[in-house]
Amino acid sequence: MKKRDSTRKKRRKKRDVALVLDQTEDRGGYQILRHRRGTNEVELGSIVPLEEGRPIQGEVVSLTRREDVPFLYDVETELPDPRGRERRPVSQGPAQVATDDYRRGWEAIWGQPAAKPN
Repeated sequence: MKKRDSTRKKRRKKRDVALVLDQTEDRGGYQILRHRRGTNEVELGSIVPLEEGRPIQGEVVSLTRREDVPFLYDVETELPDPRGRERRPVSQGPAQVATDDYRRGWEAIWGQPAAKPN
C-alpha cells in the first residue's frame, strides 16, 4: 500500500494543479487558480467546457479530480493556446488598458504630462 501511495505522489508532482474557486459570473464555467509544474507562479483563470462551433479561448486541458481533496485537480494540457500567445504574468496594479494610439490622442488633446518635481 505504501509503495502505491508514493508512486501516486510522484505522479502528482509532475503535473500542473488547479484549485477550483467558484463558478464564473455567467455560470458557464469555473474560476481556478493554476500552478504550473516547474514554476513558482500561480495563475488566476477560468475553465469552460468545449462546445462545437465555439472558438477556443486558450489551452485545451483535461482535469482529473484528486481523491483526497475534492476541489483539487491534476491538469494535463491537451492542446496549447491556438492563438500562440504567451502567458502574461500577473503584476501588481490595475490592468494596462491604454494603448499607444490612446496615449497619442490623449496627449494631442490634453498635452504632454507635466514633469515630476524632484
